[in-house]
Amino acid sequence: MTAEPTVFVVDDNPAVRKSLQALMHAAGLASETYASAEEFLANYDARRPGCLVLDVRLRGRNGLDLQDELRRRNPSVPIIVMSGYGDVPTSVRAFKGGAIDFLRKPVPPKALIERIREALGIDARAREAAAQHADLADCIGQLTPRERQVMDLLAVGKSSKAIATALNISVRTVESHRRTVLRKMNVSSAAELARAVARLQP
Repeated sequence: MTAEPTVFVVDDNPAVRKSLQALMHAAGLASETYASAEEFLANYDARRPGCLVLDVRLRGRNGLDLQDELRRRNPSVPIIVMSGYGDVPTSVRAFKGGAIDFLRKPVPPKALIERIREALGIDARAREAAAQHADLADCIGQLTPRERQVMDLLAVGKSSKAIATALNISVRTVESHRRTVLRKMNVSSAAELARAVARLQP
């Protein structure tokens, strides 16, 4: 069962946290609020889907420091940065740190909800792609070294005859490996195999 996406809000202003939580509830979105970067980091699990709505000015570690720490930990959570002080250097640092948006407070509720829904969509697509990548990697892990050689050549459009010549084996042996590779990779054709292998590329 897939976990419900959660909007994680980090803001040291209790009134803002309460207001944003009410807004999320009215929009039918699950949310959790945190008063500091430390509190968020102590509770956050990168396996949970969602997005982060992050205030820049926090007591202790500021919002952009939290963003930097998340980058070091390598989670892919989409981050919407908010600030009452929209200076250029701060917004530039936020975007360089991977924020999907930098919003000046006060943010109109409708606009904020729209951006949050976009962020949740980004997260869902990234997680789906990561899951597909992991599945493909698992499939490749089931191949023997020879099957992997055949797969690599099939994926770049080589014919069975060309593969046989390249690997110094018979065409019949190539065809046998080809069937096994397609079965283990859960694809029905060399073209589909090529698309699958392309998704594994950085």
